Amino acid sequence: MISKTEHLDKTKEHWKQRSEPAWDRFQFNQPYEKGLKRLREEILGKTNFDPATLWQWGTMQAMAVIGILKNVEKQFGTEGQAVIYDSLREIGHDIGVQIIKGTTIPNDMTDSEWISFYATVINRIAYASLESPAIEDESRANFHIDWCPHQDHYGAMDCRVQRYFVQGMLDAAIEFMKTQGRTGNWDVMFKSTIPAGAETCYFHVEKNSAEAGARWEKYTRLLETKALRAAQANPNND
Repeated sequence: MISKTEHLDKTKEHWKQRSEPAWDRFQFNQPYEKGLKRLREEILGKTNFDPATLWQWGTMQAMAVIGILKNVEKQFGTEGQAVIYDSLREIGHDIGVQIIKGTTIPNDMTDSEWISFYATVINRIAYASLESPAIEDESRANFHIDWCPHQDHYGAMDCRVQRYFVQGMLDAAIEFMKTQGRTGNWDVMFKSTIPAGAETCYFHVEKNSAEAGARWEKYTRLLETKALRAAQANPNND
């Protein structure tokens, strides 16, 4: 999937490319902007630093989070799991707030356009992934993750950690949309993941009248229960 034409166009960075006309009017900020500016100007612009090593560093951090979660589940059970959830959700919420702080939604931009563009910034910048998005109608959108930095080292159950970040990002988006007079809640559902053997990670986003993120959060709880059972059944299994 990384051979798609849009992924091979090197005239623009991957996160700048969307075909929809409304994309050019979508407002967002770069998360962690201070450090990013230093990296671009002082490190990448002036030194022989190899940016590919950032992937190795990031993978070390990601695998550390997986290890922390699994060990906390073994030793502290549900309470420990909740601490990890709250901590990662807070980080996800903060990233979402950084991205949208001080911005507005154009009056002629639909809710599904805005949420799809927001997801693109999350996917391509915060998650450093290659993505193929689509806006289906005014209440539905979807995207394929064609390449994810975690895909070669994550196990299928490890992806649940990202659900904690995404919950915070989703909460931040819904809170912001309400300040812009955009009512309604949005939910995210995954249909497939690369670590589980699929060609892409496929996600569906839709507006609903239920509690925000209800299905996403409900499935997160099911995965947590499954993980706790596994930890209790194999307390010494690494």
